[in-house]
Amino acid sequence: MSANLSAFNHDVAPVFLTETELKPYLNRLDVTACLRDLFLALAQDKAVQPAQSLTLLPDDKGDFITYQGAVAGADVFGAKLSPYLVTSDKPIITAWTTLMSSRTGKPLLCCDSGLLTLERTAGTTALAVDQLAKKESKHLAIIGSGSVAQAHLKHVLNLRQWQSISVYSPSLNEDASLQDRLMTIDKRVQISSTSSACIQDADVIMLCTSSGTPVIEMQDLTKQDVLITSISTNVANAHEIAPSALSQMDVYCDYKATTPASAGEMKLASEQANWTSAEVKGDLADLVNQDVEKPSYQKPVFFRSIGLGLEDIAMAYGIWTQLESSRV
Repeated sequence: MSANLSAFNHDVAPVFLTETELKPYLNRLDVTACLRDLFLALAQDKAVQPAQSLTLLPDDKGDFITYQGAVAGADVFGAKLSPYLVTSDKPIITAWTTLMSSRTGKPLLCCDSGLLTLERTAGTTALAVDQLAKKESKHLAIIGSGSVAQAHLKHVLNLRQWQSISVYSPSLNEDASLQDRLMTIDKRVQISSTSSACIQDADVIMLCTSSGTPVIEMQDLTKQDVLITSISTNVANAHEIAPSALSQMDVYCDYKATTPASAGEMKLASEQANWTSAEVKGDLADLVNQDVEKPSYQKPVFFRSIGLGLEDIAMAYGIWTQLESSRV
């Protein structure tokens, strides 16, 4: 995002990248810097983030979410389409991002955004952890063990001086290869037998699942000065904590203008009349622009990410600029 924007010609043939073709460019992308620049642009009214939209497919065949965004400084806009397709077996979930030029109105890039979404989801959580977690945080807990959880772990490893890292998922104790994969990421990883054991004494708890229902119980928290982060999935009204828990916490999110209307626990808490979106303390744009106070930790802190179109656009732009730089 901070590249010399005038150096890039937008009147070029669009590029199509599969996941395999995208991976080497994504590995070279500074995700943290990319997302920090994005949220600064959002704070300074140099980017536009509409609300995501959910479209139900006919005959109960599933749905698709459209994530949109535009960044003025980069002269780009675009959207990601993420379908959830019902089948007789497991649902099909894919994602494709299209990057467009606001100089020419032509497409610049169309890419499989599976890995892109994985990295920006973990990177967004990591940015929140860096902004919100106590500096002296030492104990990290992760609920979930799949690719999303692994990406989260990689992104936060160097953010604090972790003394312990606990991981739990229902099937993890029976999957030795997955245990080995997690321990290869960091030797401090310890496998917990239950979710309640995993979050004991944690300073930061990252919920990294595709669950549509709560994966931890508030009564299992042993500390009040804890940061809990949560992500999203396509399941209708998905939530990794109970909606009633919001009133017990200081709540932050990725983008306060749209997240409360989409995040499952926030929607349900509003309907149950025990919480309103006005209680959101701030979002990532506020935090990176230093427009909001950091939490006092008199009670638990909750950060909710739903995934923004702008994050996909910023990441796609970072990939495209690499491609264009290699042509020079």
